[in-house]
Amino acid sequence: MVGRAIVKKLQQNGFVNIVTRSKLELDLVNQQSVFSFLEKEKPDCVIIASAKVGGIYANNSFPAEFIYQNIMIEANLIHGSYLAGINNLLFLGSSCIYPKDSQQPIKEEYLLSGFLEETNEPYAIAKIAGIKLCESYNRQYGTDYRSVMPTNLYGP
Repeated sequence: MVGRAIVKKLQQNGFVNIVTRSKLELDLVNQQSVFSFLEKEKPDCVIIASAKVGGIYANNSFPAEFIYQNIMIEANLIHGSYLAGINNLLFLGSSCIYPKDSQQPIKEEYLLSGFLEETNEPYAIAKIAGIKLCESYNRQYGTDYRSVMPTNLYGP
């Protein structure tokens, strides 16, 4: 949903050289496929809007799938972007990264300050890992990898 909205907005703003792939065309969990894609395409910027998502039932029923697939997607795209010489990356996280009983309104510094909501903890931990990957690559390699947490997503 978010990825399609970003592509639509970029197109409305005159961007024409937008490279996307569907799940059927590119398995983001497969490291070699991701690295080959990034090396071949060499985009100026990577926007990570892809993730395995689901509701409470799915998160509770398939926690291993949620943590594994999301960590692999993020790690493959972030590390692959670095290897391909891509310095601009935008990682879309989730507000579920903040503690269950977080003070309102939520501030960035509340990250890792309390327990996560149990029903989506594996997904949240994967998203936190993506944020920390971006921070670490910026610190060590001087990249410009940014993380944003879109909230209250609905409709187009």
